[in-house]
Amino acid sequence: MAAPLISICIPAYNRTNYLDRLLKSIEIQKFKDFEIIISDDSPNNSVEDLISNYKSVLNIHYFKNTESLGTPANWNFSISKANGNWIKIMHDDDWFANENSLSIFAENINLDTKFIFCSYSNFSEKSGYYQPQAPSIKFKTRVLKNPLILIAKNEIGPPSVTLFHKTIAEKYDERLKWRVDQEYYIRILNNLGNFTCIDTPLINIGVSESQVTNNCLNIPELGIILNKFGVSFLKNIKVYDAVWRILRNVKINSKEMLFHYSKNEWPEVILNMIKHQSLLPYSILKIGPVSKLLMIVSYLNNKTLLK
Repeated sequence: MAAPLISICIPAYNRTNYLDRLLKSIEIQKFKDFEIIISDDSPNNSVEDLISNYKSVLNIHYFKNTESLGTPANWNFSISKANGNWIKIMHDDDWFANENSLSIFAENINLDTKFIFCSYSNFSEKSGYYQPQAPSIKFKTRVLKNPLILIAKNEIGPPSVTLFHKTIAEKYDERLKWRVDQEYYIRILNNLGNFTCIDTPLINIGVSESQVTNNCLNIPELGIILNKFGVSFLKNIKVYDAVWRILRNVKINSKEMLFHYSKNEWPEVILNMIKHQSLLPYSILKIGPVSKLLMIVSYLNNKTLLK
């Protein structure tokens, strides 16, 4: 039996109401050359019970994890089970925007570009509103010159907006959580040097209150990223500002507090940032224009260290 063109990989966990929405959106796709891989991290049989309703109409391969892998290990596991030439990861609370979404992805497949992503809409589970999201023209140019600008702002979007060729060997770094997709994209773009961006919004991204970032977890993840890529990416002032705000939002005002969150070998430029932020009480530092001005002074002061 020939391999499908696309494997839709769904790392699932318990949220059968969302998963049902996703499977319904797959069922109506006009493009049919795909398989579905579901890797189930749930502590019960709710996901398995749900997909029994779809096995007669969808080509589903189901894998139950004996122990919960967590994210992003479950993402990597689902991808490892794919048989298709192209991998379409879909988080269980996201779904295809319309019946032509997968067809448009397939139409943009080109082996000269092994990494594809699309525009999308954030959907507020609370309000029911859709908010379109699309990368800017400037971003598309700049990100190829310096993929590390994704640390400042993830204009690509969450993993559900991507499609990539099976020959891409990169895996999601299982030590990361909040920066895991950005760091993954950085490695892919560094290796490939190109991408295809589909301007049509093809995916709806479910956004709930439970997805609010835990700022404290940003600190150890920042340490991992610095160890991987060094400090040179901080030469971009927007990236410098993003790291500045990470430190500010956790209210780190001393080297000792930084080491409390992560005993990483922190570079001098980060220690200097903390020193500069400690010049003002947090009640003043959190004022946007004040923080921005001090950040610029800090950036100029640190510039000689950013090699």
